[in-house]
Amino acid sequence: MAEHRRQQREALLAAARDLLSSGGTKALTFPALAERTGLARSSVYEYFRSRGAVVEALCAADFPRWAAEVEEAVLAAPTSRAQLEAYVRAQLALAGDERHQAVVAIAAAELDSAAREQIRAAHGALVDLVVGVLAELGQPDPRLSAVLLQGIVDAAVRRAALGVEERALITENAVALALRGAAGSPT
Repeated sequence: MAEHRRQQREALLAAARDLLSSGGTKALTFPALAERTGLARSSVYEYFRSRGAVVEALCAADFPRWAAEVEEAVLAAPTSRAQLEAYVRAQLALAGDERHQAVVAIAAAELDSAAREQIRAAHGALVDLVVGVLAELGQPDPRLSAVLLQGIVDAAVRRAALGVEERALITENAVALALRGAAGSPT
């Protein structure tokens, strides 16, 4: 019985990812989840009390994988500058990957406070990856610089989602901003 419930919950999360990837946050509804999984709508409520609870579950499952992929890219880079570049490039590549579209949609969603806190914690873990790198590059306040760098990445992800410019152009501009900012010294 427990295995069956786990499988149904995973099916609901997979359906939620698909809905978010294909239709954004508006597509994530309990009737749509029920239809995609073959469950009765009332059964969806047995697993999740609200859309926010679905988003929290997705955050708990997907953000650690996202962060692990970014961390792997950062740690594989040979120099501090290359690590900083890898941090930006990895996140922008993941944001463009269909496997991670749900994470991008989640970040843009109107969420309840628990889901927002889950996302803040996940972003905090990402920011932690580059605090040391920025310190090595001579930033006087590496934590603040890391938060601001994440703001560049977040803005690039949002811009790419608009589809106005090519992702490659957005990525190159975000990397250039990050590297120039890290090399410069604030006045």
